[in-house]
Amino acid sequence: MSSSHHFDRSHTDDLMAFLAASPSPYHAVANTAALLEKAGFRQVEETAAWDATSGGKYVLRGGAVIAWYVPEGAAPHTPFRIVGAHTDSPNLRVKPLPDTGAHGWRQVAVEIYGGTLLNTWLDRDLGIAGRLSLRDGTDVLTSIDRPLLRVPQLAVHLDRAANTDGLKLDRQKHMQPVWGLGRVEEGDLVRFVAEEAGVDPEDVAGWDLMAHAVEKPAYLGRDRELVAGPRMDNLLSVHAGAAALAAVARRHASEGTALPYIPVLAAFDHEENGSQSDTGADGPLLGTVMERSVFARGGGYEDRARAFAGTVCVSSDTGHAIHPNYAERHDPTHHPVVNGGPMLKVNVNMRYATDGSGRAVFAAACERAGVPMQTFVSNNAMPCGTTIGPITAARHGIQTVDIGVAILSMHSARELCGADDPFLLANALTAFLRG
Repeated sequence: MSSSHHFDRSHTDDLMAFLAASPSPYHAVANTAALLEKAGFRQVEETAAWDATSGGKYVLRGGAVIAWYVPEGAAPHTPFRIVGAHTDSPNLRVKPLPDTGAHGWRQVAVEIYGGTLLNTWLDRDLGIAGRLSLRDGTDVLTSIDRPLLRVPQLAVHLDRAANTDGLKLDRQKHMQPVWGLGRVEEGDLVRFVAEEAGVDPEDVAGWDLMAHAVEKPAYLGRDRELVAGPRMDNLLSVHAGAAALAAVARRHASEGTALPYIPVLAAFDHEENGSQSDTGADGPLLGTVMERSVFARGGGYEDRARAFAGTVCVSSDTGHAIHPNYAERHDPTHHPVVNGGPMLKVNVNMRYATDGSGRAVFAAACERAGVPMQTFVSNNAMPCGTTIGPITAARHGIQTVDIGVAILSMHSARELCGADDPFLLANALTAFLRG
């Protein structure tokens, strides 16, 4: 029997609901905030003055959320323990002038976001989600979670070499989805989305819309020991980090247990295209929040320096499980498996921020939580991906260690993980945040 029967599935069930309800970074942030609200966190506005009150707080900005818990009596120089993650996933995003088509087909003009595995978006039922920005300065979340779009693949009769020479896709010509028949009308798509959202189309001044697969996450395998679903990279880590922060806050509030650190969740947008934005890890958001927290508790520059010097960040992002059909693409001595616990991700060229000292911190957290740990390193002949880890370490001068759950089909429209690993990750992050 699978070892997956040994663990409580409620966390994984909740993750699957979170994935289904979060078709865009903006939805992911809203759902993270709702999870934290249930644990007693409250939103603070960036434009308001902050005070020294204790308890759970969070800041929302676009597709990013920073949440932290200040224990009673925390000193201004109290260091932070941060779980870092990202809310965005590779996908197809709607262009500014979306209405297009040819030969009687109405189509939607899309741009490729991030390192999308393009073929996984073919012949798949797609919805549209994101946000509408209104003329009064407010944003409205919208999700049309039913089959609306499809990127139709060329029939094999018209591409005889597709199965022998490989499928070749032109990102501009071949990835524009169809969504109906008839004459192309300018403004049609945004008008349709606005009406679906209950908004007057005349009030819409801007939008950030994207396609998503409407098939729901599901358990898979003989013993249901696997989970298939969208956007695991990296909403799996966002959800685990939020659950861990909420658990730490609840325990401290109920038991009054000592917290030597201020636990933080930092879920950024735009990791998949370099993190360079006001909501990305290469922006000032995290540093500003931490500094304001120090200053709100009466600290000065010296307290800020002391707090940052003692801070540790765990950058949690999905990584590669060994693939049974492509084992030669992996390092010959490092074979992470699904349901084997979180991986420590190592790259000496600093594509990951982990060093020996960081390894010791995370290994101690896993040991306290009773969670197994694995190690990932790339095959020397293959380029290594990267994360928010090195960016966070360099931008803020804080010790950072890269970790994550092992998955298959990374950057597919539908990824695959072990059913136990989300639970194991959340437990390890909880132990890390408690210190």
